[in-house]
Amino acid sequence: MAATDNNTTGSGADIDVNKLMAESDTGGRNPGPTVRRLMLGVALAWSLFQLWIASPLPFIVNFGVFNDTQSRSIHLAFAVFLAYLAYPAFANSRRDRVPVLDWVFALVGAFCAAYLFFFYRELSTRPGQPITQDLVVAVVGIVLLLEATRRALGLPMVIVAVVFLGYTFGGPYMPDLIAHKGASVSRAMSHQWLTTEGVFGVALGVSSGFIFLFVLFGSLLDRAGAGNYFIKSAFALLGHMRGGPAKAAVVSSAATGIISGSSIANVVTTGTFTIPLMKRVGYRPDQAGAVEVSSSVNGQIMPPVMGAAAFLMVEYVGITYTEVIKHAFLPAIISYIALFYIVHLEALKANLQGLPRRGNSTAGQRLVSFGMTVAGFIVLAGIVYYGIGWIKGVAGAAAIYIIGVGVLASYLTLLWIGSRQPELELDDPNAPVFELPETAPTLKSGLHYLLSVVVLIWCLMVEQMSPGLSAFWATAFMIFVMVTQRPIMALLRGRGNIGHAVSVGFADLITGLEAGARNMIGIGVATAAAGVIVGTVSLTGIGLVMTEVIELLSGGNLMVMLLLVAFISLILGMGLPTTANYIVVSTLMAPVVVELGAQSGLLVPLIAVHLFVFYFGLMADVTPPVGLASFAAAAIARTDPIKTGVTAFFYSMRTAILPFLFIFNTQLLMIGIDSTWHLVLTVASATVAMLVFAAATQGYFMVRSRWYESIVLLLVTFTLFRPGFWWDMVYPPFERHPANELTELIAKAPADARQRIWIEGINLDGKEIKKGVLLPLGAEGTAPERLKRVGLQLMPLGDKMQVAVVQFGSTAEKLGIEQGFDITQVEVAADRPDKEWMFVPAMGVLALIVMMQRARRRREPPAPVAKPA
Repeated sequence: MAATDNNTTGSGADIDVNKLMAESDTGGRNPGPTVRRLMLGVALAWSLFQLWIASPLPFIVNFGVFNDTQSRSIHLAFAVFLAYLAYPAFANSRRDRVPVLDWVFALVGAFCAAYLFFFYRELSTRPGQPITQDLVVAVVGIVLLLEATRRALGLPMVIVAVVFLGYTFGGPYMPDLIAHKGASVSRAMSHQWLTTEGVFGVALGVSSGFIFLFVLFGSLLDRAGAGNYFIKSAFALLGHMRGGPAKAAVVSSAATGIISGSSIANVVTTGTFTIPLMKRVGYRPDQAGAVEVSSSVNGQIMPPVMGAAAFLMVEYVGITYTEVIKHAFLPAIISYIALFYIVHLEALKANLQGLPRRGNSTAGQRLVSFGMTVAGFIVLAGIVYYGIGWIKGVAGAAAIYIIGVGVLASYLTLLWIGSRQPELELDDPNAPVFELPETAPTLKSGLHYLLSVVVLIWCLMVEQMSPGLSAFWATAFMIFVMVTQRPIMALLRGRGNIGHAVSVGFADLITGLEAGARNMIGIGVATAAAGVIVGTVSLTGIGLVMTEVIELLSGGNLMVMLLLVAFISLILGMGLPTTANYIVVSTLMAPVVVELGAQSGLLVPLIAVHLFVFYFGLMADVTPPVGLASFAAAAIARTDPIKTGVTAFFYSMRTAILPFLFIFNTQLLMIGIDSTWHLVLTVASATVAMLVFAAATQGYFMVRSRWYESIVLLLVTFTLFRPGFWWDMVYPPFERHPANELTELIAKAPADARQRIWIEGINLDGKEIKKGVLLPLGAEGTAPERLKRVGLQLMPLGDKMQVAVVQFGSTAEKLGIEQGFDITQVEVAADRPDKEWMFVPAMGVLALIVMMQRARRRREPPAPVAKPA
């Protein structure tokens, strides 16, 4: 990571935080040269294997083609082997050697993980009938996997997995509410290790197929210098403002979050530079650390990677990757905007200033320059988009070569622009005098880094390639950049010594490939260990038990249920990395919200439910006592980690309210937006609402707020975020129709509509079901065609419609519809005035608060300028 290459202080705190990141992300062991070279070779082999299976080459040469189960098996074998070599057994274990026992564990663990690859053909001939050898491998494999998980991730993940394994075998001895018939060792181990229902399930498949490539891409991008470029650019643009270093920390952490899958790595990468500068301009040490923690953890909700959870959502929710990005984008952006505003309010309260600039340009000149730059990018983007479309239409199959030449020309042009700028290095943030880098030269110096991100986004969004293939092409381009940027820059700057620059480029590439693999060790074993929990749920039916427990505790109250789910997600997420965190909370808690919400009339798309539990699982990265990101930031800030965590949690309240809001107002997830004006209104109202919420919780808007002003601001926030709450009291949101009108209503519904229906019946477990369901109708067509797409065939039965057929694995089955259920009622949106009319009184009240505080500000003397901490 960039931060590890730039020790800003040389202090004990700096060493400790780098050690913390190494031990939590890549392993803290640093053995002798022979073992080090072996680890390097294995890490490189892992990265090259993942690039190979993601590329089209195996199918072109008809060699090295692996199915999903085989690639998952090899993927886990690499992860387990490296985990035992990179992570020592205990905190006081020696870091300079690998004990013999660890070598044994590494080799045996890797063999157990690769067992499905070595004996794939034999295992396929005896499904569900394991022999003694299979069971021994399964038991040893799970034990060694959990030990590798303990070393890489700590005890929390292992404890959760062991509890679920204990529940698998102890079902008959459990209290009646959670009891089940139990499972034998043979059945449990076969289910967990020899099938794709447990360890080698969807989560590990996503780790192997998608996550590795994105983590590798981020690692190469960071090693090439993009991480430092993002930090420099953020400081050049924002460092001069009030509390500028804090604002720069927010923006640079958001940019780093795009390429990082770890909140701790994000804290260390940006925090070693931003936290000392925040303290310099007057932020308290715990505030400086908390700002960095909040912005770095928010990087995990920032598309396109979202801490690798975005790819899991594709599999669990059953929607495309681009849809996941679309739904997750607005909440992430407004959360960052609110944090930016929070640090601005903190600066206003303490009258903090910014850092001095080097240049002498006026604010107007900077604004014009920025506007011209943005306009240029927009024009360039339009030319590229329509130009490539025209080339593809004219050149046909040859277009790919023409586009390739265009990308190469763009890359060379951007390098030429960068070579004309001075080589800007960030000063030591603890130096007696620190000046910000100049804006224009800083921004121009690294534009070629953004080209690789453009390649990734283009492949994903425009060409609509799979995430894995998109990441492969972006990574391949990034490899080309790493090998060529230094020699080309040396040539353009007239330095000579091209051979040395080439060798340095290849060294950077090897280091980046190794770092990408080592960053994946924790994610690989985490997704495998989380598979134990997923396997237990499918084997024992504990998901239904969780629903019953939450239903009992909540007493059927919808808000109490959501609060309980949020709290349990927070507890389950403690100590877990982002990926494992999402697997656990989505497996256990998402079905609870879907089932109990449907019974209460809360019918929301599945993506809203998954984002709800994901957000609260992530909050555990902030909260004491196990918020590792807070510990890392506190080590840099030289302050109490618990105090830092508490402050960070307070700053993160804006993130905590978002899930409740988009559960009730799915327009925040870009669902139900029917026009450009509607989109603009939704984005603007959500942004204003989040800013007002930040002002209310900070107790400061234009001046310090009175208590009643804060309450009014919270009411304004609620109205802007959820105008339907008040509007529904005046105008009912839905009209009810008898079920026998369903086919007529489906035929008339527009494309991509969701039909609300109420169903009831006795399920296969003998439980009486009565709930609402949202049927996604997809493209326009006849009622039978649209019902067939979701896997349903219906039969009229008086005023009701009976479910005649539910196709296996269909959307209808995932929604909990079973054959024999009755559709009792249909609801359609009522024809009523738009709920957005509630924005008018809300904005009127907000204007009144603004006038009151402006008048008070004119009467109050300004606060004295704060002195640096």
